[in-house]
Amino acid sequence: MMDATTSGWNVLDTAHEALRTAVREVPAGAWTWPTPCTEWDVTQVVQHAAGDQLAFAAAITGGPGPGFDPFAPSGTIDGDPGAFLEPMLAACAAAWATVDKDAGTVPVPVPPNALPPRVGAGAAALDAAVHAWDIAMATGRPSPLTGDLARELLTVAKEIVEPLRQYGAYADAIEGDGDDDVAALLHYLGRDPRWTA
Repeated sequence: MMDATTSGWNVLDTAHEALRTAVREVPAGAWTWPTPCTEWDVTQVVQHAAGDQLAFAAAITGGPGPGFDPFAPSGTIDGDPGAFLEPMLAACAAAWATVDKDAGTVPVPVPPNALPPRVGAGAAALDAAVHAWDIAMATGRPSPLTGDLARELLTVAKEIVEPLRQYGAYADAIEGDGDDDVAALLHYLGRDPRWTA
């Protein structure tokens, strides 16, 4: 039997682990620190990222989505943030574990609301991994993005991000010069790879 936190999609499992690790390594007292998501602090990014993962699960299963608006996070989590995050990651992974890799499309919570399975799993992974980067940068931790992960995510990003920019889901791309794979992904998503708090 597959572990509840394993989706069977390597890119998504890698991204989930990056997000899980980033949250686990937030220092005490850092939950209100600023992040590369300029409107949100660390707690709000955690809430947003967790809610997005549950929204991907709900799109697939028809089950309940987050009981809050991931795009208007409160900045308050009762109890341990890792314990808040984990069931939403597990629900997302369990949902993706049911998806046939050869299916034509799979429901997703982002326009156009149905994507080929590889792209859909990548979309969920992109959200988790980039917010893991946001949290890590905000708290002075090493980047969780590797070159291999960034290359795979950039391929997905180029398939889904442009229409989402109009909704404010991603900022406009930033020009980069001589980018490595991680910087190329971050620049495409409108993030400065050298961001510091």
